Amino acid sequence: MIIKVLGPGCHNCQIVHENVLKAVEELERTDITVEYVKDTAKISKYVMATPGVVIDEVVVHEGKPLPTVDIIKEMIIDEEYDFGDGESSGGCGCGGCGC
Repeated sequence: MIIKVLGPGCHNCQIVHENVLKAVEELERTDITVEYVKDTAKISKYVMATPGVVIDEVVVHEGKPLPTVDIIKEMIIDEEYDFGDGESSGGCGCGGCGC
């Protein structure tokens, strides 16, 4: 699994990056690679607002409010499973809105 944190390096983007690293650590997932993408051209391929989080090329978060460590852990778990239609859950990771 590859998780990309998208942001130019601002304070909020750094917080999300730290939260992603902590979530991966708490889940004890050594199979996850975390990348911090700061290049605006690369960021714009995924999101219009930062910070963004992409898991295995699926945008799971964009902008505010910033996702907590627990929300990021849910995003990671949700993206691991196939939901029967060949697609991952996607969306914001809230677990209920289906976005």
